Amino acid sequence: MRFNFDLQDPNLTQRRSVTPKEEVEWVPLQNHPIFSSSTTEDHASASATSSPRNLVAWDGATRLYFWDSNKHCLHRISIRLGEPQPTSVLASSPSKVLQADVQLNFVVHKISINRNGSAILLAGSDGLCVMYLYGRNSNEENAIICRTVTVGSQLYSNGSNAIRMLQVSWHPYSDTHMGILSSDSVFRLFDLSSDLLLPEQEYYLQPVEPGRSRNVTSICPVDFSFGGAHLWDRFSVFVLYTDGSLYILCPVVPFGSFYKWESILEIYSDAHTFGLKSANSTAVSNSNLAISWLEATFPELANPEAEGGDLSMLRAHPYALFDASISLQGPLRKVCHGGDENLAVQGAECEGRAVSFLYNLVSKDSILVTAWSGGQLQIDALADEIQPVWNLDSPPRLRVDPNDQVLGLAMICESIEGELPIVKLDQPLDHTFWLGHPPPLLRLAIVDLALPRETDSGSLIMLFADPLMPERLFSLHEGGIDSIVLHFLPFTNQTRGKDETMRTPSVHPILSTCQGENPVQSPLCGFVSLSDSFGYSWIVGVTVCQECVVLEMKTWNLLLPMHVDMDKSISLQEQKERDIPDIISKELLLGPKAILLPQAQPNLRSVAADSIEGRQTLHQYFKLFHENYVEYAHKVHFEIKHHGPQLKRIIDDQHARLVGAQRKLQKVEDKQSSLEERIDRATQLHNFLEQRLQRLRSLPGVHKKPLSRAEREFKSELEHFSGVELDALHSSIDALAARLRRHTQSPKGNLSNQQRQMSGKKNLAHDVHISQLKSSLEKLSLVNSENSKRVKIVESALKSQESSRF
Repeated sequence: MRFNFDLQDPNLTQRRSVTPKEEVEWVPLQNHPIFSSSTTEDHASASATSSPRNLVAWDGATRLYFWDSNKHCLHRISIRLGEPQPTSVLASSPSKVLQADVQLNFVVHKISINRNGSAILLAGSDGLCVMYLYGRNSNEENAIICRTVTVGSQLYSNGSNAIRMLQVSWHPYSDTHMGILSSDSVFRLFDLSSDLLLPEQEYYLQPVEPGRSRNVTSICPVDFSFGGAHLWDRFSVFVLYTDGSLYILCPVVPFGSFYKWESILEIYSDAHTFGLKSANSTAVSNSNLAISWLEATFPELANPEAEGGDLSMLRAHPYALFDASISLQGPLRKVCHGGDENLAVQGAECEGRAVSFLYNLVSKDSILVTAWSGGQLQIDALADEIQPVWNLDSPPRLRVDPNDQVLGLAMICESIEGELPIVKLDQPLDHTFWLGHPPPLLRLAIVDLALPRETDSGSLIMLFADPLMPERLFSLHEGGIDSIVLHFLPFTNQTRGKDETMRTPSVHPILSTCQGENPVQSPLCGFVSLSDSFGYSWIVGVTVCQECVVLEMKTWNLLLPMHVDMDKSISLQEQKERDIPDIISKELLLGPKAILLPQAQPNLRSVAADSIEGRQTLHQYFKLFHENYVEYAHKVHFEIKHHGPQLKRIIDDQHARLVGAQRKLQKVEDKQSSLEERIDRATQLHNFLEQRLQRLRSLPGVHKKPLSRAEREFKSELEHFSGVELDALHSSIDALAARLRRHTQSPKGNLSNQQRQMSGKKNLAHDVHISQLKSSLEKLSLVNSENSKRVKIVESALKSQESSRF
């Protein structure tokens, strides 16, 4: 676009100079006028909403966005992080008001900005709009009118339609693609640059077989999340169902999205190394499908020389397998430890239903966090890598142009039929790689937030990741904000050479909205985490009363403990590189951001520069350039101004540490003589104890081993038998023997007289009694002899055992 004009035109300069400039005042963010003003919103109805809300967004640089539900407009606030104090946040007042050029007929529950900061989505349960963050000034409404478009109006914006949007999110590798999960169990991917009505990709989720009777919660999705920058995770979509089961869609790639050459080459080489060279035919077949898909989606892999040019970034071409659909991998099960196979298939361990999900990549670990309505957080890690899986003989439905180029696709994603195998930690790699099995989950912790149960439906929890410290998560709920810090990362610790036991996460309540007996008086309707290049972090929360809370977050004492390996020596140069902090802003080195030019009119080339339309267009372009470069110049000035004090603080800190080290060295030198004396005394005492130990070892019976538990129990039984039962038997035998002797030694006369006086019946009873006494005596004698033999055997065994020990 070219214009024939003179930058030194005095008339143009005069007209630009007389343009009124709005006075800007920098105030603390929590004291900004838009947060201090009273609102007329019904807070009771706002707090009773069935959907969680987040009406605050940050572009990652210097602009904060807030949706005003009362005025139905978007506020754009310029912020300064770390000025004038390193821990403060300033905001420009007044804010820029961005107004949609169409009327929104739904209640906004969520706003989110795309990757390059050019558009922001306004989502509700009954509608979805995208507002482009550039427009024209309106003197009547004192606002910037921005172009706003409706996405999927035929599906979601119809008032009589029963399809509700459950979750909306921008794709992390595209500025124009967004994913939508709806209540009809369909995941759709829209491309705003090509079509706003028809989705680019549709995936009909079918976790169970048709006609199979299961719980209703197992077929109702509730949330989804895109994967991170790790192998096949970047092509994955994680879907959460109400019963807590997790499923994976892989591969899902927006048409025209860009990826790094090294990342794509890594998974391409992995498929060749572990897939094609495998001895398992299933692994070879699956890896062949993955390689053909990669070569068709990224043609540079097959012919890098033919493509030429810079291969640092690869563009995804539209492609889909014509005879196969993506499989819905899952449900993901827990990994087994040894023989605990029942733990892999057990049901939910938390209360209520699953309400939200978060995927967070921390170094080498893919962390999956599931929030439950009972107030628990289920934290898992993927115990294996994700691989793409297709269902053969299930062709997708493609939408093509006259040149047979794929414009869109739709497919039915079914889960794998049959029972999934139990995955164990000690399995070799060839039993898991490229076999089509979903990756198992390694349970890290279950965190109970101890939330008040005020409603029958449970708590609504939203999860956020800390952009500065990936080990930290934030949970937003009716009671406030909590911080969860992970102290154990299995695969990250393994790659760093650490061998640590599993540590439970630490939970810290940051902000509480419960006051006395009436909790949830002013719940939060917005949350965002801010961070700068100096390592400072803040969280910003906005209540339904439109009050703003800014809290500084400490990170130095929450980081994972460093592992010090005493066997490895660190060079002086490496130590200096580790000790030098990052004080130069990366944003300053990248230069000013690219200017987003408004859409030009078709007849702009024929407009003269000195005409009214040309001057108006030039004025608009000058304003955009001025705003962009003035902000960059201010940032440069601030960085240069802030660089000197930062260096001075670092030098003062190093000098203070040096002085402290010198004092400690002086104390060590003063105590060196006393320490040497104590060391000599300790050495002498050690030698004396060594000599005494040698004398004790020479004593008899030292090498005698202590009895085991079974031997001690047997010995106690023998002592009880010999001390109690054997004595009782001896006394009984003696009494019976005495009675027998008395009976046999009685005079015959007495016996004859007794026999004459007794009847025949009594004589018979007497004989029977005598016979019984004799038999009892014989039995007791046998028992006594047997017990005596047993005692002798046990005593001989103990003696032989003791002699063998010596």
